[in-house]
Amino acid sequence: MKITYKDKTVEMQEPKKVIDVFKDECNEHVIACICNNQIQALNHILTEDSVIKFIDISDKDGLRIYIRGLSYIMAKAFYDVYPDALLTVDYQLSNSMFFEIDNMKVTEEMIKKVSKRMQEIVDADIPIVKVKMSKEEGNAFYEKHKTLRGILQKDIEERDHVTLYYCEDYYNYFYGVMPISTGYMRIFKLEKYKHGFIIRYPNRKDITKLQPFVDSPKLLAALQDYENIHRLLDINTLYKLNKKVQNGEAKHIVLLDEALHEKKISQIADKIAKNKKAKVILIAGPSSSGKTTFAQRLGLQLELNGLRPVTISVDNYFVEREDTPRDANGEFDFEDINAIDRKLFNEQILKLINGEEVETPTFNFHTGHKEYRGDKLKLNKNDVLVIEGIHCLNDKLTSNIPKENKFKIYISALTVLNIDYFNRISTTDSRLIRRIVRDYQFRGYSALHTLKMWPSVNRGEEKNIFPFQEEADIMFNTSLVYEISALKPMALPLLQEIDSSEPEYAEAKRLCEILQYFEEIPKELIPTNSLLREFLGNGDFKY
Repeated sequence: MKITYKDKTVEMQEPKKVIDVFKDECNEHVIACICNNQIQALNHILTEDSVIKFIDISDKDGLRIYIRGLSYIMAKAFYDVYPDALLTVDYQLSNSMFFEIDNMKVTEEMIKKVSKRMQEIVDADIPIVKVKMSKEEGNAFYEKHKTLRGILQKDIEERDHVTLYYCEDYYNYFYGVMPISTGYMRIFKLEKYKHGFIIRYPNRKDITKLQPFVDSPKLLAALQDYENIHRLLDINTLYKLNKKVQNGEAKHIVLLDEALHEKKISQIADKIAKNKKAKVILIAGPSSSGKTTFAQRLGLQLELNGLRPVTISVDNYFVEREDTPRDANGEFDFEDINAIDRKLFNEQILKLINGEEVETPTFNFHTGHKEYRGDKLKLNKNDVLVIEGIHCLNDKLTSNIPKENKFKIYISALTVLNIDYFNRISTTDSRLIRRIVRDYQFRGYSALHTLKMWPSVNRGEEKNIFPFQEEADIMFNTSLVYEISALKPMALPLLQEIDSSEPEYAEAKRLCEILQYFEEIPKELIPTNSLLREFLGNGDFKY
């Protein structure tokens, strides 16, 4: 066998663990590896010609593994100190994961004891061993141990074995690769937060220390609102969702979540209508949040309140091509706020608010210049401007517009569905699955193309959108608890087309494994005015 890492090739006559072959390369920060474009633990046994890449937590997959390992250690520490505690992972917040305890009050003393035990576990550098059980053993273990509450029965029913992770006398069920021992998660902090607690960890930009925790009360409130509603409806985990779909309740679940969206949009419109000075409605959110459908559905609700929405596209206010800022690679950076002619944009909005008529530009992307084609605009008494764009929450975009005239809305698919009590579904994954389906249907892009572009999309969001989310007057959660079940029939085959020769194969495989756990919901059950139709197609709105 020939094993290649960078420019180094090692020949082997018999199978060996990755960590044994590359001891010098596996420094304290390396947490896993990618072997032939598949993510593997460092104790993965090499049995064929392989190309290896090592990953630490500066890599998105490495960070996922670090968080998974930390969660495992935290769960073991609770099991050792408070064995009756029923833990639930909730959300990701500012380089931390938020947990709740369903049957106990979280106290400072509790956090202190569990933190101490976590540190002892980390310092002991105990192996985390992957153990396979038969179906029968898995079922028996599931019945006996609370640590596995909420595990997907589907995982036991459809496979000939169940995989658990074992550390000393503690077992738990985690989806995905795990660090090979507890000593890899040395940088963390457990803190009481609200009614639960958070585990803090380093971010990808600096893997050597913890960054300050940035509180996001509006984001947390939006997440908890949806979490509480779906707990009340008893569909807050994938296990419960699948059971209801299997029992023929799919249509009811769809109607419930669609009713929730309509109620929330209506409440936002009512709030805008009550604010008589709000004349500029600014909408921003990350990719595949459903901004286009939201804006049109909000427009309908505004009309019911006696307001007429008038839309303006920020894209028509780009600076001339020669004035466009460039990125580090020398390419035009159209996402930079300085790519917008803010002076003209503010002048025209101010005139519109004051009842004046303006001639709005149309940007010609072919020539790179604004053109004036006689498009005149004037706001009547009950008209409101609705503007959607990546910079809409950044006050730099509307610096000359009085604060009382602005109403800012942040929207995102803030997923509240967990696979089970320890394994959450990422908000980013939900948006990525949406985008894969939309890109294929309406832009002719393959899933591979979407995966290649996604890191660049994320970088733009982290720079231009997420830092300003707490500036919003209100947040709207566009997630639908059933959406991955409805997107699965389209998304799964597209991802399965990506073969192991592609660097994106590991990501495609990971998403496929998530999708395969969902019971499918037919596209026909989704209402034509649903926000999900922006991705599925055949909806009532224009895109």
